[in-house]
Amino acid sequence: MFSTSMARRLSLAVLGLGGLAASVAAGPPTKTGPTPPQKGVGINIANIDPSVKPCEDFFHYASGNWLKNNPIPDAQSSWGAFNELIDRNQFTLRTILTNAAANSAKAAKGTNAQKVGDFYGSAMDSVAIDAAGLKYLKPHLDRIMAINSLADEQKFLADPKAHAGNVWLSSGVGQDEKISTQYAVYLNQGGLSLPDRDYYLKDDARSKKIRDAYQTYQVNIFKMLGDDQATAEKNAAAVTRIETRLAKASKSRVDLRDPYANYNKMTLAEANAAFPNLALSQTLQGQGLSAAKEVIVGQPDYLKEVSAAMQQEPIADQKQYLRWHLVSSLTSALPKAYGDEAFKYSQALSGAKKQQPRWKRSLGSTDRALGEAFGQLYVDKAFSPAAKAKAKEMIENLRKAYAERIMATDWMSAGTKKEALTKLNAFVVKIGYPDKWKDYSTLNVSRESYLNNLIAAQEWANKDEVRKFGKPIDRGEWGMTPPTVNAYYNPPMNEIVFPAGILQPPFYDPKADDAVNYGGIGAVIGHEMTHGFDDQGRQYDAKGNLRDWWTKEDADKFNAKAAMVGKQYDAFSPLDSVHVNGKLTMGENLADLGGLTIAYQAFMKTPQAKAHVKIDGFTPEQRFFLGYAQIWRTNIRPEAVRQQVQTDPHSPGQFRTNGPLMNMPEFYQAFGCQDGNKMMRPTTDRSKIW
Repeated sequence: MFSTSMARRLSLAVLGLGGLAASVAAGPPTKTGPTPPQKGVGINIANIDPSVKPCEDFFHYASGNWLKNNPIPDAQSSWGAFNELIDRNQFTLRTILTNAAANSAKAAKGTNAQKVGDFYGSAMDSVAIDAAGLKYLKPHLDRIMAINSLADEQKFLADPKAHAGNVWLSSGVGQDEKISTQYAVYLNQGGLSLPDRDYYLKDDARSKKIRDAYQTYQVNIFKMLGDDQATAEKNAAAVTRIETRLAKASKSRVDLRDPYANYNKMTLAEANAAFPNLALSQTLQGQGLSAAKEVIVGQPDYLKEVSAAMQQEPIADQKQYLRWHLVSSLTSALPKAYGDEAFKYSQALSGAKKQQPRWKRSLGSTDRALGEAFGQLYVDKAFSPAAKAKAKEMIENLRKAYAERIMATDWMSAGTKKEALTKLNAFVVKIGYPDKWKDYSTLNVSRESYLNNLIAAQEWANKDEVRKFGKPIDRGEWGMTPPTVNAYYNPPMNEIVFPAGILQPPFYDPKADDAVNYGGIGAVIGHEMTHGFDDQGRQYDAKGNLRDWWTKEDADKFNAKAAMVGKQYDAFSPLDSVHVNGKLTMGENLADLGGLTIAYQAFMKTPQAKAHVKIDGFTPEQRFFLGYAQIWRTNIRPEAVRQQVQTDPHSPGQFRTNGPLMNMPEFYQAFGCQDGNKMMRPTTDRSKIW
């Protein structure tokens, strides 16, 4: 029941980021004679599709040729600039891990080198995994099958060495969102296998198809565990029935975005009375949290339903629910047939044609388990001090630009502006990698069993989280590993974080001009800063506390402006009958618009912007917007689009490109857009917040 998924409940806002001059050139001017060689760096002119007018569809103008020439690889559900960089990173990481695995026997036992090498080596040893069969899984299955009563199950769930994957709820230790100087125990909804509650509840054809694939997956796994056909079908039906019950009690992803509604502090006595069958006192004691006298409950109605289900559902069915979650969480460490079944099911969700190669899956697993151990080796190879220094300089430039925009707003009162500036100036900045690395000394890893290593890593992560309770906040902790191609804002820490993995082309290129870098990593930096002031982040103050620091009038004006953005994105349709959910994607859309606005203002202070010299026939302003658009170039399968729209707070890449630009007069001017162009919204329909 207790899991570190809570620690990453994120809190983190993740990137996963008038009258106009008609005479402004919309790209390289038409020339006679040979085309001069490209002078610029960072923007690939060959990616541009000149048959598309930039003021009609900038996404396809900026990257249309790339989209045509880069089909999605069979093992991917989408393919874009992020994927290309991730791929490059993975080849660097593969070399590190392959060498570590080859030399782990020579490494001193207990060192990071030994642990990383043996973890990756055991993950790659498919022969040993197949030969072991269910040998290493059986003791865990036996513990579940020995449960004969609710009391037995409560005892099982309270044991930190009992494993059943993601069951019943999500729980863990994290910052108290209203007292950000201390840790608290959180309890939240969880326990589902499908990606979202709506997959259980909707009756459209796609949802039914996914449920059918899920049913087939369950039945086949239960049969491989030894059940006959009838028993496997009965057990799968029991699991689905329990999960559907939990889905009906779960809040929607939109409702989960309200931090106040999802913060319900209770004394332990109150929680025990409200949710008697969770045996919280027993569980907290078993997990080493007996000192906790309060818990913060995200969704009380959900936990009431879990408590009722644990009392009402037959224990035999609950055991199958636990059994299913255990096995489905470990298919990568079981014989090949288990992984094959998991992939067949995932195809219904993602549309991928082939499974990722084993080395990529093993690399990802090692990163999740020991990311800071081999991350140290990664930054030595792939991250320069110069990149860190440049990122820091750009962050401070954007901070100044943001302060200017806050002061220039005509809708925010002086008192709220003062609080906003205090928060902006209090942003903690983390770049590249942690100052202090995680200590894995208590994690035991061997070459014997990948499954045992996975479970050991989970136990270590749980202990690492639980040990924080009662101690000062660890402000040096990172929520992502150094190679990660992403960035985030963490409201309770009031911090913006940029791993080494993203500080590379196309986001940041030391050889490129400022226009490209401000359109790339500058917009990413501005995006994360804006999360501090989006519809969720704005509800936290400079110290990271969930506190209303806005006047009611200012908050009403902000909400009206945000609602306009939501309406804009509701109208975007990536597929027939599929629309972006403007409420679900609100925070990310506001961050994209704000981030690009702030990055542009900061860029306009650079010598390049002031000199106004063209490169490759493009003005500095045009290169800025092209730099932004080309980082969002993405091809995506229809299945993946549908899943993204239903579950992801980020809009599809084409709308992350066009959406913000359709609100920016600076873009219209740069490309000479006119009234009637698709990219140019009427003045009354434009959103301007910062």
